Amino acid sequence: MNPNPDDLLVLLAVSRSGKFTTAAQALGLNHTTVSRRIAALEKALGGRVLARAAGGWEVTELGAEAVGVAERIEAAVGTLGPEDRAPDPIAGVVRMTATDGFSAYIAAPAVARLRRSHPGLTVEIITVTRRALQQRSGLDVEVVVGEPQVHRAEAVLLGEYMLGMYASREYLAFHGVPGTVEELTRHQLVYFVDSMLQVDDLDAPRRLVPSMRDGLSSTNVFVHVEATRAGAGIGFLPCFMADRHPDLVRLLPAHFAELLPYWMVLRPDSMRRPAVAAVVHALQEETAAHRELLLARR
Repeated sequence: MNPNPDDLLVLLAVSRSGKFTTAAQALGLNHTTVSRRIAALEKALGGRVLARAAGGWEVTELGAEAVGVAERIEAAVGTLGPEDRAPDPIAGVVRMTATDGFSAYIAAPAVARLRRSHPGLTVEIITVTRRALQQRSGLDVEVVVGEPQVHRAEAVLLGEYMLGMYASREYLAFHGVPGTVEELTRHQLVYFVDSMLQVDDLDAPRRLVPSMRDGLSSTNVFVHVEATRAGAGIGFLPCFMADRHPDLVRLLPAHFAELLPYWMVLRPDSMRRPAVAAVVHALQEETAAHRELLLARR
C-alpha cells in the first residue's frame, strides 16, 4: 500500500520538532490526529518511522527515507504560486541551542541579518551550557563549548574564544589590585555553579586557582558579568563580553588566558533543509567576523 502524501508531511513536521504537540500546532491539527497519521504511515510502510528519544521523537532509518520523500513533496508543492515570484526555500522554523554569550552576541545578529532577506524564516534559540546531546530530537543545530563526542551527527569547529579574570574598578579601589596568583586567592570567585557545570572545558578557574572560594555562582554568564560589575567578587569571564564594559579591568592576563572552542553539532538530515543550511552559514560568517573580538585582540 502506498503511503498517503499528507501522512508523509505530518512525519516531516514531527521530525523537525521532535514532538507531536508542536507538529500538531504547526499543521493546524490536534495531537490525536498526528498520532493517527503516523500510525497509518507506519502501517503503509510496514515499519516504525519514529522512535522514542530523550525529550521527544527521533526518526528511524525507515523514517529518514520517508522524510526525504516528504521534503521533495514539500518542495514540489512550494513551486506552486504566481509565476513571477518563486517561493523562498529559506523559510520555516529552525531550532538551535547555544550558550548565553554566543546566543546574544553571535547567533542573534546573524539570524537578524539573515531574516532581512528571508522574512519567512523563524529561528528558535534555546540558551544552555551543556555537552552536546546524544539524542537531539527536535533540534537542528547545537553550539557547544569543547569538542563534542557524538554519534550519528556532524561536528564542525566554529571558532575559539578567550576567557580571563576581571574585576570592577570600584571593587579594586576598595579591595586592592591582586598582583600575583597567590594574592588572587584572597578574593572570591564569580563563576558557574560548580555542582551544575556540565562542560569539563569550563573548569579552568577551579583548576588554576583551586583555593579560590566561590563568592557568587550562577548558571547564566550574563549574571557573572553583572555580578562582577556590581563588586560581588572577581569573575572569570569571556573576554568578548567583559571587554564591552569600561568599568571592568582584566587581571593577570599572563596567567589567566583560557582559550576554548565553539563547536557546532548538526543532525545528519538537517543540512538537507535550505533554512538550516542558511542558518549554519550565517553562524559561521558571524563567528569569523568577530574572530578578533572573541580572541580578545581588540
